[in-house]
Amino acid sequence: MSVERLRQIAGFSIDKVAAAAGHDPEILRLENYDTDLRPPGAAIEATRRALDSDEYNSYLPFPGREDLRVAVASHLRKLSGRTFDPHEEVIICAGGTEGMLDVLLATVEAGDEVILTDPTYAGMINRVRLAGGVPRFVPFGESSGEWKLDLEELRGALSKRTRLVFLMNPCTPNGAVLGDDEWRAVEEICERNNLWLLYNAAFERILYDERPYRHPASYDGLAKRTITVGSVSKEFRMIGWRIGWIVAPRTIMADIAKVRIYNVVTPPGVTQAGAHAALTAQNDGLAECIAEWQARRDVVIEELGELGVISAAGGWSVVLDMRRFGVDGPAASERLLARGKIAATPMRNWGERNSGAFVRIVFSNESAARLRGLGERVHHSF
Repeated sequence: MSVERLRQIAGFSIDKVAAAAGHDPEILRLENYDTDLRPPGAAIEATRRALDSDEYNSYLPFPGREDLRVAVASHLRKLSGRTFDPHEEVIICAGGTEGMLDVLLATVEAGDEVILTDPTYAGMINRVRLAGGVPRFVPFGESSGEWKLDLEELRGALSKRTRLVFLMNPCTPNGAVLGDDEWRAVEEICERNNLWLLYNAAFERILYDERPYRHPASYDGLAKRTITVGSVSKEFRMIGWRIGWIVAPRTIMADIAKVRIYNVVTPPGVTQAGAHAALTAQNDGLAECIAEWQARRDVVIEELGELGVISAAGGWSVVLDMRRFGVDGPAASERLLARGKIAATPMRNWGERNSGAFVRIVFSNESAARLRGLGERVHHSF
C-alpha cells in the first residue's frame, strides 16, 4: 500500500512513449526535452580534464565548488541586476529538479498551498505534493495568439494557507512567457501576502521573436522573496551533466542548505568543472541555438496552425489539443505513434482543467527539415 503522500502522484509517461518508439529512424522524436545542438565546447573540454583529477573526484565542498558558486552569482547579477553573496546565497545542486524539491521541503509545511500555473511541468506539481503541499492552479488562456495568465484567477487562488508561488518562465509545456503585467501582479501578491516566489529558471533565456528578458528578482517587491533554481541543462545543452543551482536570500538559505545536504550530499564533482566553463565562456553559443530552435518552432506552427496550436513564446515545446479529433491525450499519443510515427507525450496530470486533452510537441531535437510534414502525419493518424 502506498504511503499517503504518493496516492495523488502519477508516474511520468515520457519514458513509456520513448520506449514504445524504440529506435525506428522514421519516428519523429518529439516526446522528451532533448536537443541535438551541442553543449559549449569549453564545457566538454573542462569535463574531460576533470575526469583525471582527484580534486574533482570528491564529495567536498558540500555546497558546491567555490569557483562555480562565484560564477553563478555573477550570472544572476547580469540577469537580474541584483548582487548575490556566493558563499551565503548560492548552493550548487544535482540539477534543477533536486533544487526545487530542496526548496519546497525547506519552505512548505504539510497542508500549505502552493500556486502553480495550469498547465505546468508535472515535476513541479508532484514535488509540491511530495513536500506535503497542496497545489492550487491558475490557468493560462489564449489572448491575441499567445498564452496569458488569468490574473483574476491568480488573485482568487489565494487563501490563508497559501505559502508560496511556484512559477516557470518560459513555462513548459505550452511555451508561455510572462509579461510585465503578469510579473507585476505576482509582485503585488507576494508582497501583500508575505509569500515566497520559487522561480524555475530552466528555460529563462530561451525567448523567441526578440522578447525582452525579465528576471523576477529585478522587481523591487520580489528582490528578497525570489528563490531562483537554475541549471545548465537547457540553455547550455548540458542535460546529462546534472548540475544546477539555488540562489536565495540568506534568511532562508540555511534551511535550504540543511535539506540539500540530507537529500543529495553533493552534486557531481567532474561536471561542476564543465558547468563553470559554460558559465564563464566568452560565447556559450546560446544565441545561435535560439535562432535554430525558433526556426524549428516556426515550422511546427506552420504545420499545425490550422489545428489551433498556440505558438511558443519561449522554451522547447507547444501543446496540441486533441479534443478536435474526439480523443484525449493518452489515446492520441498512442495513435500518433502507431499511425503517424510521431512520439509525443500526453500531458495528463500536467495541470487540472485541460491537461488531459493535450499532447506535447517538443521541437528541440528534430531538424526543421524533419519537422516538415508533421501536419500531414497528424492528420494521417486520425
